[in-house]
Amino acid sequence: MLKAVLLDIRGVLSEDGEALPGAVKAVARLQASGLSLRFLTNTSRKTSAAVCEELQRLGFAVEPAQVFTAPGAIRRYLERHRLCPYLLIHEHLEPEFADLPPGKPNAVVLGDAEQRLDYAHLDAAFRLLLEGAPLLAVGTNRYFREAGTLHLDAGPFVRALEYAADVEARVLGKPAGDFFHAVLEEAGVAPDEALMVGDDVECDVAAAMAVGLPACLVRSGKYRPGDEEKAPEARCEASLADLVAALLATR
Repeated sequence: MLKAVLLDIRGVLSEDGEALPGAVKAVARLQASGLSLRFLTNTSRKTSAAVCEELQRLGFAVEPAQVFTAPGAIRRYLERHRLCPYLLIHEHLEPEFADLPPGKPNAVVLGDAEQRLDYAHLDAAFRLLLEGAPLLAVGTNRYFREAGTLHLDAGPFVRALEYAADVEARVLGKPAGDFFHAVLEEAGVAPDEALMVGDDVECDVAAAMAVGLPACLVRSGKYRPGDEEKAPEARCEASLADLVAALLATR
């Protein structure tokens, strides 16, 4: 029995700072149905608070505790393991880590750092990895969509550092199974009692299904024709609005 719906944000609910057509109403219908909702994102250009505030500005009735971000997961990991990070992140994300205790970096945190993903910063991270620092990544997404165009995401740079330093990154956002399990545990549901909805066939859909979580691929956001063939067992709908109409018709 379906008890919870996990919604990827960018590409499912919004794009370029605007709500996608029908998304606000679709979320409201899910909430009115009594289903528990959680909002997930790997974005590493905004703090968790900023993500929640943007959703609220767009008209989504979202509470901060319902928002799960990859940077937030990394912050909790750093605190739990008492690590001091070398932050290779976007300047807008700095407040997420601003009040961590200072010290000599003994971990590398890599996100979508945009212009900071240059040789000097990557080389500094490389040297720390050679000294034994763990590589903590927001995700392995290959690209993201902005203003109708695909752009490099953090994933290619994660792979570059893994190759150069002969290490394996610990991914704390999607597609890591631990990320999905943490959301399910907080929501108090089993994997087969929830549905993951995303536009990224690899990091949203296939990754969720790998931990026993049913998933739906929506043909919006970064979706590209043929993506459904990469996860043939997943449900596929044109949009979140279409998915919600179909789900609620059977309840």
